[in-house]
Parts: sequence; C-alpha cells; structure tokens
Amino acid sequence: MRKFLLILFAFIYNQLLFAQNTDEKLSIELKNADLTTVIQTIEKSSSYRFYFDSEWIKANKTLYTASYKDVSIDEILSKIFTNTNLNFFVLKKKVILTSNSSIHDKLPANYFPEANDSANQISRRAQNPVFYQQYDSLNSISSKKNNSIIFIGKESDITDKKTSVLSGYIRDVATNKPESNVNIKIRNKNISTVSDNEGHYSLQMPIGINVIEIKSINYKKKVQTVMVYNDGTLDFEIHEDRNQLDEVVIKKRGKRITETVVSGLVSIDIEAVKNVPLILGERDLFKIATTFPGIKTTGEGSAGFNVRGGKEDQNLILLNNAVLYNPQHFLGFFSAINPYVTKKADIYKGSIPVDFGGRLSSVFDISTKNGNAEKVSGEGSVGPITTNITVGLPIQKNKSSILAGVRATYSDWILKSLDDEDLKNSEAGFYDVFLKYNNTINKNNAVEATAYYSKDRFRISSDSLYKYSNRLISAKWDHTYDKKNKSSLIFTNSEYRFNIDYDSRDVNAFDFGYKINETQVMMKFNYAYNEKHNINYGISSKLYNVNPGYQNPKDPESLLAPINIDKEKGLESAIFIADNFKLNDKLEIDLGLRYSFYAALGEANQHIYEDDAPLNEGTLIDTKHYGNFEVMKTYGGIEPRISARYFFRKDFSIKASFDQTRQYIHLLSNNTTQSPTDTWTLSNTNVKPQSGKQYSLGLYKNIFDDEIELSLEGYYKTSKNIMDYKVGANLLLNEAIETQLLQGDGKAYGVEFLLRKDVGRLNGWIGYTYSRTLIKLDSKFDSERINNGDFFPANFDKPHDLSTVLNYKFTKRYSISTNFMYQTGRPITYPIGTYQYGNAEYTLYSDRNKYRIPDYIRLDIGINIEGNHKIKKLAHSFWNISVYNVLGRNNPYSIYFATESGQVKAYKTSIFSIPVPSITYNFKF
Repeated sequence: MRKFLLILFAFIYNQLLFAQNTDEKLSIELKNADLTTVIQTIEKSSSYRFYFDSEWIKANKTLYTASYKDVSIDEILSKIFTNTNLNFFVLKKKVILTSNSSIHDKLPANYFPEANDSANQISRRAQNPVFYQQYDSLNSISSKKNNSIIFIGKESDITDKKTSVLSGYIRDVATNKPESNVNIKIRNKNISTVSDNEGHYSLQMPIGINVIEIKSINYKKKVQTVMVYNDGTLDFEIHEDRNQLDEVVIKKRGKRITETVVSGLVSIDIEAVKNVPLILGERDLFKIATTFPGIKTTGEGSAGFNVRGGKEDQNLILLNNAVLYNPQHFLGFFSAINPYVTKKADIYKGSIPVDFGGRLSSVFDISTKNGNAEKVSGEGSVGPITTNITVGLPIQKNKSSILAGVRATYSDWILKSLDDEDLKNSEAGFYDVFLKYNNTINKNNAVEATAYYSKDRFRISSDSLYKYSNRLISAKWDHTYDKKNKSSLIFTNSEYRFNIDYDSRDVNAFDFGYKINETQVMMKFNYAYNEKHNINYGISSKLYNVNPGYQNPKDPESLLAPINIDKEKGLESAIFIADNFKLNDKLEIDLGLRYSFYAALGEANQHIYEDDAPLNEGTLIDTKHYGNFEVMKTYGGIEPRISARYFFRKDFSIKASFDQTRQYIHLLSNNTTQSPTDTWTLSNTNVKPQSGKQYSLGLYKNIFDDEIELSLEGYYKTSKNIMDYKVGANLLLNEAIETQLLQGDGKAYGVEFLLRKDVGRLNGWIGYTYSRTLIKLDSKFDSERINNGDFFPANFDKPHDLSTVLNYKFTKRYSISTNFMYQTGRPITYPIGTYQYGNAEYTLYSDRNKYRIPDYIRLDIGINIEGNHKIKKLAHSFWNISVYNVLGRNNPYSIYFATESGQVKAYKTSIFSIPVPSITYNFKF
C-alpha cells in the first residue's frame, strides 16, 4: 500500500510541475557574457528567479556569445550548462541550481526493493540515476568531518554509463615534484593502479560513491571520498612521512613485472640501491646497471656498455631528454652523472618506445629529482677522492624550485703519495655541475629546464694533457588540454669535446681537438581515447654538427702542418605513433610505428670511388663539393615496434616483442674499450647507416605474495652495416676515413634470468646471462674480408655472465652488502708464429678474436651504518665502509705482446689487483 501511494503522489506531483512550467518563451542576446551576466539577463527578461551558491558561479570562467529568440528556459539553460558541473531544476518560475548532483522529479524503475532483495541488488538497481543518500547508506560509506566529499563530473538523468575514468597527478607537497609508483586503490573494491614516471594515474571506477586510498612507503596514507558522476580529473598532494616506524614489510612495489607490456625493461631507483658496494664508495648508476642481465662492459674501468650484443655506440643515454655522449669520468671509473641529483633510470634493452630512436641496442632514460619547493634541503657525501653536495630550494613555495649539485675530485694526493717519480708529476681529476629549475604554473602547465657541465683532465707521466667535457641543456613544457589530451614540447642541446695539449718544449708541440654538437626539438602528444586505447604520437628533428678534428702546431717554426678536417652536418627527423591497446583483462598490446629520415648535409667534400672496387687511394676517381646545407645523401625507413603481454594468471605472464631500429651516427674507435678520445662520424655518401631487428620472448612470475620477481627472457638480434676497421686503421685526422672502415653483418642471441627481491631483511637480485655476439665482415676483396668472411666473436662477446647483489639488514641501522661478478674472458687475437718476407721477419697472428683472456671474477663487500632516526636533527647521516675486490684477484684488463731479443712475449695489465678499501660519509638535511 505504501509503495502504491508514493507512486501515485509522484505521478500527481509530476503533472502539476508540468502544468506550472508550461513554457514562457525567452528572447535574449549574449555577447562575451560571464555566467553571472547570463543569469542577470534572464532574470531581467523574464519572471524566472535563480537560486544558487555564488561560489559555483565564480568557478566558471566561460564567456558566452549567443542569440536566443522565443526559446524555452529549459533549452537555454541546457546549452549554457553543457560544459559545466551545474545542473538545474525549474519549479514555479524558480530556477534551482545544483553543483554536480541533480534534483529528481521522478523515481527510477524498481527503486523500491522487494522484501527478499539483497543490498547489492538494490545498489545495482539504483545506479541510474545516482541517489547519494541511498548509495551512501547501502554501502556503509559515511563522510567524516575531516574527509569532505569531492564531486567528479555532473550527474545526468539520461546516462547509461556504469563506470567512469578518473585521472590526475600525484605530487609531493613539499617539492611539488611528480611521484611515480604510488599506489592508488578503491577501498573495498578490487580496483587499483600506480602512478607513472610523470606522476600521472588513470583509474576506471563505478559511478557513485568511492573511497580512494593513496599509499606509498615514503609518504603518509591519504584517503579521499569522491562522488563520481562522469569522467573527470583529480590531483593529489602527498606528504612525506618522516616518523620513526616499526619494521614494515612492503609487499607491493609499483606495477609488477608481470603486468607491464614492455619486455627487457630494467628500472633502477638510485636511493633504493645506495647500499651496493662499488669502487671507492661512489654511487654509480652505470656500474649498478651492469649487474643486471644483458648489460655488460668490455673490462674493468671501461667507459662503454654492451647491451644484448650491441656496440658501445648503439646506446642512447639521455639525461632529462638530452643526449650524454660520454657517460663516464676518470677513464671509466666514475659515472658522469651526479648520483645525488638522479632519481631513477629506465633502461630499455628490448621493447624500445617509438619516441626514442637513432640507436640500435638500448635507451638509458635517466630522470633527475626536482628541488624542494617547500624548504631548503640537500644531501651529499665525502669520500676518499670525491666530495659531493646537492641543494634544493624553493623559488615560489609549493610551485617552483631549483636543484643544484656540484661534485669534484681531489685525487692528485694519491698520485703524489706513490714512489714512482714519474707518477708523482702526473695529475688526474674531474668535476661536474648540475642545475635544474621546475615550475608548476597551474594544473594544466608545468615547465622544467636543466643545465649540466662536466670536465675531466689527466696527465699520466707524459707531456700530454688530456681534457674532455660534456655540456647539455634541456627544456620541457608539459601542457594538459583536457582530461584526455596532454603534450610535451622538448628542446635539447648537447655537446662533447676533447683536447690533447702536447707540450714537448720543442718545435713538435701541438694542440689537437675534436667536437660534436647536436640540437633537437620534439613534440609529443598523449591521447587517452578510452579505457582500451591510449595513444602516443609526435614528431622530432635533430641537427648534428661534427668537427672531426684539428691539429695546430704551437711553435711558429714547427715543421708540423696545420690540419683541419672538413666538418660534418646531418639532419635526422622522425614521426611516430603508438597505441597501448587493452583487448581484455588478459591480453594487452603496444603497437608502434616510427618513420625516420636522415639527410647528410654540406658544406663538405665527398670522395667518389670506382664502382665495384675497394675504397682506397688507388680507386679514388673524383671529389665532389657540396654547398652549405646542400643535401648530399638521404636515408630513411619504417621502424615497426610491437610488444604484447598475456596473463596466464595475475602473477604469471608471457611477453613477446619485435623492434626494428636505424642508426645514422657511428663511433670510431680502434681501442678494445671505449676511450674519451674516440670520435663520432655521420652517415654520408660512403658510410651507410646501421640497422637492426630484435625478437624477444619472456616468462614473468611473482611468487611468495609478490615478494620475489622471476623473469626468463630470450632474444635474437640481426644487424646490418655494423662498423669495424681494417688492420692498422688510422682513424684520427684522416680526410678519407671511409678507406679505413669496414661495414658488415652482426647477430646476437641470448637467454637472461633474473631473480629480484626488494622487501624483507634479505633483498637484492641474482642475474645470469648466456649470450653470443658474432660479426661477419665479408667482401670479394681480400683487403675488406676478415676471417675468410665467416662469423667470428665480437670484442665484447662474453658467453657467461653472473652477478649477485645482496643486502642483509641486521637492524634498522646496520646492514651488510655483497656484490659478486663472474664473466667469461673477452676475445683476443694472439700471435701464433713468425714468417720471413723480403729478408725481414714478421709476426703471424691468429684469426681475429680466436682466443680469450682469462675469466673475470670479483667480490665486493660493504658495511652500511645509518644514523639514528630522530626527526629533529641537523642532518641524517649514512656511513658506507666497503672493500672492492676482496679476493685480491689479479683480473686481466688486457693482454698485449712485445718483441724482445727476437722473441714475442705476452704481458698482462690489470686495473685493481689488490683489495681496495674505502669509507664514505653521506648526509642529508
């Protein structure tokens, strides 16, 4: 009976309303009118009166220009409020405005429950429209006084949506920097996500009341109740939690390895790996990277990296989007990047995103911290040969800040203390300076700018002073157009140069130098089309300028002739698009396409050689001159990239990927390892670009409630036009450099295993790689054929590679760390005999890289002592006491041969053949 009376009352009430609102037609003109003016105009032109909260009107900044003639009040207001959060209800010439919610003049079908209906059934019936009080009570969700409800979107009486997408950014309230890997969860529902590298999140949730929980290990928990009517945005600010805690076990760390679509991705958080013992106690991002499967170096103290069988020049190293050409200090012993300004690094060795290009093997995408936007703060260290200080300070509180870092070495004292008189007169040192500015202008716009400079110098018992430097700048403007569209405009400039000052105190003194400079502009867009498609697209262009080298005599009477090699110039451009496509809960695909185009530009001279003949002085037939910015040669092609992930279970997935890449710039080096005096050259009429394809397949598993991650990945790569050199090649100051080069095919394959644990007293990782890297230099000309044109091991082919990095926490303050490495010895060419030719004796060498140097084994141990955890103290300290190469193993760096008294003798060189202790004091304020 009660149900019948209520329905009858609603029907009569509805009819009365209809009779009372029979249309009064309005005619009004609006020109650049704000919402207040619109309301005043309607009230002056009619008998309608408005009721509302003035704060709702102030929040609307839209200006209206329109003309209405003999139109109903419903039609006018429907158009006016279309893109606002305001609803309206008309009753007896009274217009009642509401923010977000609607006033309903009729009840939905099946609103009243039957006696045997459950609460969940009632809840589902009431989803359209949303009745706040009913939905609140049925789900036992109440709004606390300190947790006000935030309304998202605007309620609609005609919508049939059951879910909406909420997105936004997570930022540190003190520094205003975006925070990645923060967990966002809907309470009492199996719905969660994590913020990405830019602090952005996107969450699909049911229409109605939802309670959002924000959790992170370093931040206070945040809870927010939201009333969701439609898609919308909501940003969160989180506060760092500095309270001393009981031991906490974190079982989730961001997005699990089983969930991501990208295969072959290594993410390194610098703060999380500060306990890894390294040479001289210095934190080093690149040294840590080489402990992961698939990332190697040619030898101890090497400056380059070999990723999945790639050469050193096939790695794109980015610092805040700008290219870093030489990533090492001190001849490869220290990273060129200050560890205290570094936040994290994502290393793509498999599925390379389409917005990255120009390298075949990998991308090291390194991002830095922001300054503290709330107060002055900093951190640093004092070690045996380096001192480091980094300071962040606010410019405009909670909006903009600056981060500045300086690092320098005072290593000359070590050389002065040695017994060798020659070494006492040597010198070696470096410094680097970092500066970053960031400003969150408003919720839709943010800018940042970075400047970096580093310089090294060394003179080891010689008359030559070597100097080399990196310099880069970058600027980025992030803009959000609406809840679905955002963009980034990026500008970068990078420069690397080296100089050799030979001062022999005679007429032979000279100055030698080299420089490479590149400038890039990139525009990237992101379009969140819907819950299944997330589209990234953009365009980029990069201009290279290379000074291949010069030599200038210092003495006017010198017999040395000045040499200046023609400069090189090239333009590399690309367009790209990718779609992250979620087919269903199990299958997700990243489908990308990149088209790159390269033009070798003048002003330059290009040599022309005979057809079907080797490149040498004897086959040179002409030299052609090209004017400034004249196109000499073009290359280009499509670079498809696809990766997919399939869930067998939520904690077990399989991933597969295919990548095709092109590289238009090459490193020239006839050393075994990368050297600061190596030079870069561009593709031109005689030097072809490199290209490569990679196929990968992997299995990924989380065990023990996500405490341990396991992965097993296999890959197969093929390459074309890989750079190598003729025997005895002269690469410096050579005007016909192409006559010294060989280009051939390469292939690499391998299997990588990784076990990683980031929680509990015992944490760390174990990585093992079995891989082979082979190269083939074949030609119908003997001078351009190596090892009979067969595949042979590359200089960096090391089949077995095992790394174990472990840390055990005795208490909250004391822990011990170990780092164990084993690698197969790299290939080498041995002399195997002598022969007589023209009354002279010559050494006979084996096939190239037929033999190997001894295997590499090293164990490092470190003891870590945290300061007490009091909140109010001048600085928080951290001591690291470590011993590098505890076993004192005399690992060979290289083996060389010399002829003495008619006999060929072999000599082994080592970098560290004894244990090297160090102690470093770290502090944070």
